[in-house]
Amino acid sequence: MATTSRAGHPLPYDTYREAVARETRRFADTVAGADPATAVPSCPDWTLDDLTVHVGALQRWFSALLTRRVQEPPRSREVDLGLPDDVRDRPAWVAAGVPAVADVFETTDPLAAMWAWGEDQHARFWARRMLFETLVHRTDAERAVGRTPDVEPALAADGVDEFLVNLPYAGLFAPGVEKLRGDGETVAFRCADAADGAGEEWLVRLDPDGFRLLPPAEDETAAPAPHTVAVRGRAADLLLFLYGRVSHEDPALDVTGDTRVLDRWVAHTAF
Repeated sequence: MATTSRAGHPLPYDTYREAVARETRRFADTVAGADPATAVPSCPDWTLDDLTVHVGALQRWFSALLTRRVQEPPRSREVDLGLPDDVRDRPAWVAAGVPAVADVFETTDPLAAMWAWGEDQHARFWARRMLFETLVHRTDAERAVGRTPDVEPALAADGVDEFLVNLPYAGLFAPGVEKLRGDGETVAFRCADAADGAGEEWLVRLDPDGFRLLPPAEDETAAPAPHTVAVRGRAADLLLFLYGRVSHEDPALDVTGDTRVLDRWVAHTAF
């Protein structure tokens, strides 16, 4: 199951450091003052407090991995969270983790060899992963409190790339991915933004032994590659679709081709 990033991905390491801090503060601001018992529709059975604990704990866990420069899968996920007992204090607890995360990024060589569950076996994998975990959950929180989320096109396009590049390795925690197969059908994801990311395309082929992200076309001016089904939309909408936050029937997405293949994709790629 070979994968390949597009030109321009990953983004510069400093972009992840700055974006993680910004997204974390946005998340904390969103949940601060909201009822912690508010349901989060995009995370079934979770409340805003559950989501808040998850985001804060995950950032501290990723930071611990980076600090230790782990070289093999960790046997334990135990870290000192310092989680406040009072749920009303937990949004501030999330925000309070920003300086520590920034310090870890500052003192970590992004090209340091590290174990990672995905394709990129370097420290930068975890910085990139932390960003999109935080960013997607920020949109979850905003939707839960009735806000319409927005995502910068350049970050969203990188998030699409990050998701598709690492998806073949996600069977570790998403076993359905290992059953995503086909007979040569192709699924195209196309950015329609009139900004960074415009014109980018990712083409995935489903084969009898699995699936793979095909290399990008060498000629960027060439016509789009043939596909069985294509999903076109703003990078932000593609990102939220891939993470199961919006349906392919959402009017923000333009779907052409055999939607049965897309249904198969959705059924096996829950992250």
